[in-house]
Amino acid sequence: MAKNNIIAVVALTVVAIFAAPAAAQAAYVPAENTSVSGTATEGGTVAVGFADGSFAGSETVSFSVTGEGRATLSVFMARETVSLEKTAGADGSVSVTVTLPENATGSYTVTATGLTSGNVGTAALTVAAVDAGSSASNDDSLATTGASDITVLLIWSAAGVLLLGVALVVVMGIVRRQRANA
Repeated sequence: MAKNNIIAVVALTVVAIFAAPAAAQAAYVPAENTSVSGTATEGGTVAVGFADGSFAGSETVSFSVTGEGRATLSVFMARETVSLEKTAGADGSVSVTVTLPENATGSYTVTATGLTSGNVGTAALTVAAVDAGSSASNDDSLATTGASDITVLLIWSAAGVLLLGVALVVVMGIVRRQRANA
């Protein structure tokens, strides 16, 4: 029985020695091979691409998006992590379109893993807040906040009428006292 235990320990040790380096053989796609086009905004669409040679030619690449909300990866939608598989081109390039939710916040990570080569590429998307004061004209002017010009005019006119009313009451009081004393 002790002999069987020793053989099992030796076998597990040999497997661990040779299997651990094999797991560490995954190559990472260089950052310069990764491109992100589009602006990561609430409800925005971003294309993430991996250049030629990032993966083996025509291999299946598994994409996943992880973030702080629901993201759509091509046509699939899920809460925290979304996955999709696509086939790389003959040159090893591949891309995917990510649609962020309307209430997207924080950052999202797109991970592409070659199922044959084991190559792993990542892209980080940080959601930029949509400018609350932005307008359709996009004329680079400041957003209008507070009252408009007509509102200010109405307020000043009402204050002027009120002041004239107070002045009239004061004048009428003075005239009445003068008539009473005369």
